[in-house]
Amino acid sequence: MEKLLVSACLLGECCRYDGKSKPCEAVIKLAEKYELIPVCPEQLGGLSTPRPPSEMQGDGRFINTEGNDVTANYRSGAEKALAIAVKNGCKRAVLKEKSPSCGVHKRYDGTFTGTLISDSGITASLLRENGITVLSEEDL
Repeated sequence: MEKLLVSACLLGECCRYDGKSKPCEAVIKLAEKYELIPVCPEQLGGLSTPRPPSEMQGDGRFINTEGNDVTANYRSGAEKALAIAVKNGCKRAVLKEKSPSCGVHKRYDGTFTGTLISDSGITASLLRENGITVLSEEDL
């Protein structure tokens, strides 16, 4: 059975910044055809749950609403998610849209105003750069 890397929050794990999850029935149903490998890059990078919201800035740094630079956490989490994908032979991933880590097609612009831009999060980009096909729950 093919293994599929999946944002853990989409499977109902309470790992989002607000301590909640975003279960998606279409993603959960993928377990009928794939072995799902859940990851939360932000937790893998050492960030707590709950945690202050963070957004990627124009210069590539990740800053949270308290003004703290959490770039190292985001980079580490992305690298660990990639390592899990490679270890498990995942050729595809389904990630949470709009997330600074997992956003596939769009993410917030770094101003904390709710403005979305066409760009990917750090984990989605790293997976893509390493040959993994990345989809969001909105693509299903």
